[in-house]
Amino acid sequence: MKKILKIFLLIFLSGCGHQPIFLQTNLEDLQFAKINLSGDKEINKKIIDSLNFKEQKNIDKTKELFLDANYVIYETSKDSKGLVVSYRSEVVIDFIIKNKDKVIKQKKFNQSYEYNNFENSFTLSQFQNKIKNNLTNKIIEEIILHINT
Repeated sequence: MKKILKIFLLIFLSGCGHQPIFLQTNLEDLQFAKINLSGDKEINKKIIDSLNFKEQKNIDKTKELFLDANYVIYETSKDSKGLVVSYRSEVVIDFIIKNKDKVIKQKKFNQSYEYNNFENSFTLSQFQNKIKNNLTNKIIEEIILHINT
């Protein structure tokens, strides 16, 4: 009886039309007449490359993409000597898609991470670069979800 139920569920679930949420089905929507970038160049480049956004000057569309990426490191606490004990890194991205002057999609994405200081400044710098990369990757996933909804 359990075998029949499993087979029935397999057949039923395979035909339900389920698609992965990160599957991009319409690549034409990712072409823009103009891509406007401001802020952190490294984060903007990673977003454009990861999401395969393209600027097509010869297309009829007037769709424009605006990305404003910022990466900030805050000192969140200090000890009695005034030395930094902990930090918070934050990536904030303003994402806007316009068609002519009409806003089609707009959202502000924000990811942050708190961590303790390192004694070695080189290790701290490497760690902060990894955090910047990881926070950007999380925002890229959020942008994919935002575009597909």
